[in-house]
Amino acid sequence: MVVAGGSGRRFGCLKQLQPLGGKRVLDWSVAAVSAAAGNCGVVVVVPEAESTRSDLPGNVLVAGGSTRSGSVRRGLDALPATASHVLIHDAARPLASQLLVNRVALALAEPGVLAVVPVVPVTDTIRSVDGGAVDRTRFVAVQTPQGFEIETLRAAHAAGAEATDDASLVDALGRPVVHVDGDPQNLKITEPSDLILAEGLLMEGMG
Repeated sequence: MVVAGGSGRRFGCLKQLQPLGGKRVLDWSVAAVSAAAGNCGVVVVVPEAESTRSDLPGNVLVAGGSTRSGSVRRGLDALPATASHVLIHDAARPLASQLLVNRVALALAEPGVLAVVPVVPVTDTIRSVDGGAVDRTRFVAVQTPQGFEIETLRAAHAAGAEATDDASLVDALGRPVVHVDGDPQNLKITEPSDLILAEGLLMEGMG
């Protein structure tokens, strides 16, 4: 599943539909997880106004909710009944490599694993908001795609809680979340300047 339901308020427009390397941001993000989706295909959650477009990628388009968690829940409802596991990827991360996607998928396939999250070390100095430096070695930055056993994810969303990522809801259930190595180049498009950086990284990778 690719979550692309954001309204683009902070960015100033729908960042998931902005051009990037001859495609759109969303095209890259869907392509990143397509191979791992297999016969189940890719459910793409988009803003309601875009949900009837025929030029968007993915096997199933779903109108998103008013929040990220609400959009994920709508995407879950659209998954095939036979699906046992799911990868949740943010459309705002178009540079997720096939190596990273495979790493998450392989960890999720291990017996007993319910949730997998790619993480990278925090490299900036961290301070608490009320003052004082924090030991950054105790923290990691979370990326997507994140992988889940589907009934665990449904249970995590059952109460209708909100979170900035799905692993946080699984944490709240008290279920274990496995960490795997993320990718420093798997940047999140947040500001227009991030598109310039992403374009440069794409060109570097193609060179």
